[in-house]
Amino acid sequence: MVSQPSRLVPIRLHMAPERNPLRSRRVESPRMDTLRELEVLVRAKYPIVYVVSWEERRVEEALQDVAKKLDRAFFTWSVTQGMKPAVTRTSGPVKATALAPELEALALVHEAAEFSVFLLRDFHPYMKDYRCVRLLRDLAGRLRGTAKTLFLLGPTLNLPPDLEKDVTVVEFPLPGAQEIGEQIDRVVEAVRGNPSVQVDLTAEAREALVRSAQGLTADEIESALARSLVETKTLAQDPIVEEKKQIVRKSGMLQFYPADSKLDDVGGHELLKEWLLKRRKSFTDAAREFGIPYPKGILLIGVQGCGKSLVAKAVSAAYGLPMLKMDVGRIFGSLVGQSEDNMRRAIRIAESLAPCILWIDELEKGFAGMGGSGVSDSGTTARVFATFLTWMQEKTKPVFLIATANDVSALPPELLRKGRFDEIFFIDLPDLEERKEIFKIHLSKRKRDPKKFKVPDLAKSTEGFSGAEIEQVVVGALNHAFDADRELTYKDLAEEAQTQVPLSRMMAEDIADLREWARLRTRPSAKRDE
Repeated sequence: MVSQPSRLVPIRLHMAPERNPLRSRRVESPRMDTLRELEVLVRAKYPIVYVVSWEERRVEEALQDVAKKLDRAFFTWSVTQGMKPAVTRTSGPVKATALAPELEALALVHEAAEFSVFLLRDFHPYMKDYRCVRLLRDLAGRLRGTAKTLFLLGPTLNLPPDLEKDVTVVEFPLPGAQEIGEQIDRVVEAVRGNPSVQVDLTAEAREALVRSAQGLTADEIESALARSLVETKTLAQDPIVEEKKQIVRKSGMLQFYPADSKLDDVGGHELLKEWLLKRRKSFTDAAREFGIPYPKGILLIGVQGCGKSLVAKAVSAAYGLPMLKMDVGRIFGSLVGQSEDNMRRAIRIAESLAPCILWIDELEKGFAGMGGSGVSDSGTTARVFATFLTWMQEKTKPVFLIATANDVSALPPELLRKGRFDEIFFIDLPDLEERKEIFKIHLSKRKRDPKKFKVPDLAKSTEGFSGAEIEQVVVGALNHAFDADRELTYKDLAEEAQTQVPLSRMMAEDIADLREWARLRTRPSAKRDE
């Protein structure tokens, strides 16, 4: 019998390609790939394996399948239920009352017969005890080369340095597209005979449902589907989005933004809209089959108040994806290493909810002080920014990043190079036609007919106004009319436009410099006459 040498950690399970429900090609699911990895570890006589997962049920089912295939006895333990089924010892008995429950569990594993697989749930709190650490090291030497494997299961990785050479770490993946599809199919079959619900799904609707459920556990998907049947009498994406909101709220690192704006609410920017709509199907499995990678994201640079944030919110509705906002200020902590860990945690949360949209507003302010970071904060900002840049370049999950910035001089050059973003767009002040469209949008949103207010004249009188400033013209005129206890008139709008001083007049030199910088370095969001 050959002893198995110790291995370094961690070992990550490689996801198998996911199946496109529109095609009949057979592709292995992540669960099948996981089963194979676990089987290899058991057959190779790895002594102790630490499985990181929230899903006890899925992990237990996977290990049961492995144990059954290899004809091995399977035992589970928790501090509340003890060892199930009872273990038959191969040597003298150990009194349960003589040891703490966690130590008793390790003693049972030590003395059990060969050809056994053990799963200890939530064992990570006990790994702070030096006695448990010592017993685990003893077990690693005892089990190595035998037909017994010990699995430790916990939602977080808590591994003492003493055990790094003796324990193999496995990250159990969340359900993949094929497994989610099978779960949806089981729900459909279970309620198909119920006349009060409608569960017939087209191939496109099923794929959209599968895509929106990715990033959730099997239990969360089951709860979301049940909620959908109760609330809407069909299988819809909204309850799944609500489950994802819960994950974001519990994290505290990100904010969940509802998709309450549409691209039609954005005046102008026809080139940017066209670019975004062409990539609306890039998140589908059909796009992967066609050879298209997941889109990385876009950087929107431009004059303040010209719709950069509004575009970011509208993309969420256009793509049908949840949108998360990263407030970089929440990332930085007071403790050493806390800021870097918070950034990694925020990235993990965003990737766990993929496909999704991640929005960072005023990027240059979030990472302000990069130049003097080594002096002012011991390099914390630089390290956090480096972590973020590396993720932008290497990310493989479908997280579409939308970043906005006003001051290009404050942006690090490494952020602007190709590969970080798919495209960099310049958002300029609206021209005459765009100002007409913006006036119509804001008047219509406030239940006014644009045809009654000489919109072309208003657009001419507001040259140099941004979209946000045009909105304030409408809001200010409405307030004036409401105070006078009468209906809004064209005169109210014209007078309000004359009293406002747009930013383009106060910062004319800065805007001219920004336009000159963007002319040869970015892509325009709208067509402009030379």
